[in-house]
Amino acid sequence: MSTTRVALVQLDSGRDRQTNLDQLEHWVLAAAKDGAQLIVTPEYSDVRGDTEWLQQNATPIPGLVTDHMASLARRTGAWIHLGSMHERRPDDHRLGNTSVTFSPEGEIVAQYRKVHLYDAVVNGLEYRESDDFCHGQHLQNVQVGDLNLGLSICYDMRFAELFRTLRARGANVLVVPAAFNVHTGRDHWEVLLRARAIENQCYVLAAAQIGGPGPAMPCLGRSMIIDPWGTVLACMPDHPGYICADLDPARVQRMRESLPAWQHRRGDLYPIPS
Repeated sequence: MSTTRVALVQLDSGRDRQTNLDQLEHWVLAAAKDGAQLIVTPEYSDVRGDTEWLQQNATPIPGLVTDHMASLARRTGAWIHLGSMHERRPDDHRLGNTSVTFSPEGEIVAQYRKVHLYDAVVNGLEYRESDDFCHGQHLQNVQVGDLNLGLSICYDMRFAELFRTLRARGANVLVVPAAFNVHTGRDHWEVLLRARAIENQCYVLAAAQIGGPGPAMPCLGRSMIIDPWGTVLACMPDHPGYICADLDPARVQRMRESLPAWQHRRGDLYPIPS
């Protein structure tokens, strides 16, 4: 098995979709020039704003946003995982918070809609994603060379059962694009990501938004690449840009063989995913 160079793009997406796509293109091209074979972008890579604005700027799949990303994949010859976009759906007035994976030929090879929606009250601010988004109904793995990517989005990271299931389905890399808010992120972001890496003995790729279009919900940033031991290989400073690291699936295999915790699970005492 060979190593794969991956890049995470960190964005400060705002209300203007074209500006966001231009920013995204700039960093994707730069990462590809740096040798990235797989490029991951954050949640809400297309646009951020209030509910009415998001409804007006959502696009279908395929559509304007995915056509743009498919073109970037063809231009760079890289796999691109669009962390998420606002998907207009014909069967629901609510949107899909949907990630899309593109092959180097620009083909859509996987889609994943966020299955856990963030309905919470934190620091006196109420968040109700379920008012604007529909729940995803399916889990998704996608094969990228020697990497098996288990897909998730942001709030999903709090549900360990999801990631155990992705591991059971073959994942050696867990992908967690996010727009994680500062209020919870200061204490929870890195802890949760490293825990998901350690307990599943997987790499974790967490591409994040930073800042935001308004003061109510600033995003933390701190995009990071974590190895299966839980070590942070790269962490993005507090501005847009990208980070890179080389992933070695053979390292995952060696670690799983030397510390075979997966085989030590007690299915006779508690349910385990198969």
